[in-house]
Amino acid sequence: MENNNQEGQINIELDEKVAEGIYSNLAIINHSNTEFVLDFISLMPGVPKAKVKSRIILTPQHAKRLLKAMHDNIQRFESIHGQIKEEEQPPIPLNFGPTGQA
Repeated sequence: MENNNQEGQINIELDEKVAEGIYSNLAIINHSNTEFVLDFISLMPGVPKAKVKSRIILTPQHAKRLLKAMHDNIQRFESIHGQIKEEEQPPIPLNFGPTGQA
């Protein structure tokens, strides 16, 4: 039997439920000395309560690689579609401790 995978390639499977994705318009980021925790939330207008829809836990090294990959992808997106405008929004009152960011 032949090995059709080239060296260094990974076969990644994506099932239908995961492929649907989860909408998020708010992310809360916390960290310790060993991990970064990203909570993705869908906050609806006029609703005072929201649930975390997905949580991703990363090593600090992986978090830094993710930051670089996001930066590179945003630059490529903006070179094709123009600058992404950041609209002013009223602050969302959050109380997640000293490391929480929205």
